[in-house]
Amino acid sequence: MNKSSFSMLAFFVILFIGAILAYTMQISYEGYASYFVFAFTFFLAYVVSASINIANQWDRAVVLRLGHFHALRGPGLFFIIPIIDTVPFWIDIRVITSSFKAEKTLTKDTVPVDVVAVLFWKVVDPKKAALEVADYKGAIGWASQTALRDVIGKTMLSDMLEGRSKISKELQIIIDERTEPWGINVISVEVKDVLIPPALEDAMSMQAQAERERQARVILGDSERQVAEKFGEAAKTYINNPVALHLRAMNMLYEGLKENSTIVIVPSSAIETMQLGGLAGMTALTMGLDQKQPSHTKKDEIEKNND
Repeated sequence: MNKSSFSMLAFFVILFIGAILAYTMQISYEGYASYFVFAFTFFLAYVVSASINIANQWDRAVVLRLGHFHALRGPGLFFIIPIIDTVPFWIDIRVITSSFKAEKTLTKDTVPVDVVAVLFWKVVDPKKAALEVADYKGAIGWASQTALRDVIGKTMLSDMLEGRSKISKELQIIIDERTEPWGINVISVEVKDVLIPPALEDAMSMQAQAERERQARVILGDSERQVAEKFGEAAKTYINNPVALHLRAMNMLYEGLKENSTIVIVPSSAIETMQLGGLAGMTALTMGLDQKQPSHTKKDEIEKNND
């Protein structure tokens, strides 16, 4: 039940009791006493309903007595003196989030950016929030926006894109110092988004792509260098061990022929090293591999004969 409903209920209850008393006096006594009782009851009901106030758990009421600060009331039910006391402000002490931004603001390296941030804050001293500043919500919004513009003007674009947490902490310190006299505590500031011009965004994308391509080529060149070093180490091994070179050449020839290759190019020096007897030895080796691994045509003929 809110304040207006509770006040109306109290008003009608007192008025109903007064009407019953007035009716009883009219029956028992003659004269204008019943009218006086009813009028007094009506006035009492109005005073009680006007003095009743209810503050929610998260609200604090600032009570002024004849224009001077009197007290803070709430949460729950409290009473004021009508006409003498007034409640001009109801202060919300919950954590409040508000968004603020800076448009077309130049960074330290003269790049126009649009920055959107979110502020988390709460009122810790309702008296200061009501008496020290006319509109504390509007004041904290303007303080946040000007602080954001100052930070952007002192920061490079690269630092802003990479170090958002650092900028958020710096903003929190600046805004908290400005709003502390108003009884407001800044809990945290989060930089939500940093928007840069589309042309600059395309240029940065091309730069990043070129950088990745450069890194890929550097990695490829380093890999080729490592492979060349391993080949050099292998060559030293083969120089001191001709048998190992002979076995390696035989293995390479075997791997090339077993894949059903029709043409295999082998250096003459390798043939002499493997002592295959020239062209006749190579032909015999090839025919032996063909007989060991029949082609699909020979397999089909064998299957037909079996049928």
